Amino acid sequence: MTGFALSAVLAGGVFAQCRDDRVELRGDWGQAGFTVEIADDSGERAQGLMYRDAMSSGAGMLFIYPRPQAAIAFWMRNTRIPLDIIYMDAQGVVQRIAHDAVPYDETPLPGGAGIQYVLEINGGLARRLGIAPGTQLRHPAITTPAWSCDE
Repeated sequence: MTGFALSAVLAGGVFAQCRDDRVELRGDWGQAGFTVEIADDSGERAQGLMYRDAMSSGAGMLFIYPRPQAAIAFWMRNTRIPLDIIYMDAQGVVQRIAHDAVPYDETPLPGGAGIQYVLEINGGLARRLGIAPGTQLRHPAITTPAWSCDE
């Protein structure tokens, strides 16, 4: 990501109202936003970002489950690009991050219990931006958010 693009992503007050194709994150480190594809059924969640050769630095995929999961793990089967896999609870609060997941690696990357949302972004971005456990994500699909779309 260029310095200009990174500063535009982090600049406060540049976010529009919540939209289905966008997520916003905030924490002690600042704010960032990503244009996202939604994976909210079993077929879309199974396909994920497999077979893609690239993804824009401002893009990602948001996996939405109908309820918090007892246990959840992702892997990188047929995924060609390194990813940061960000696991969030029912309120959209980051609980765990699998940093720089290795393309094609089938080792399970557990998110733990109680995960309802998972955001995949390009590998290395979470560390560069400062995204960490406790970061809040907002999106219209989160029904009991820590960070409301009304704020």
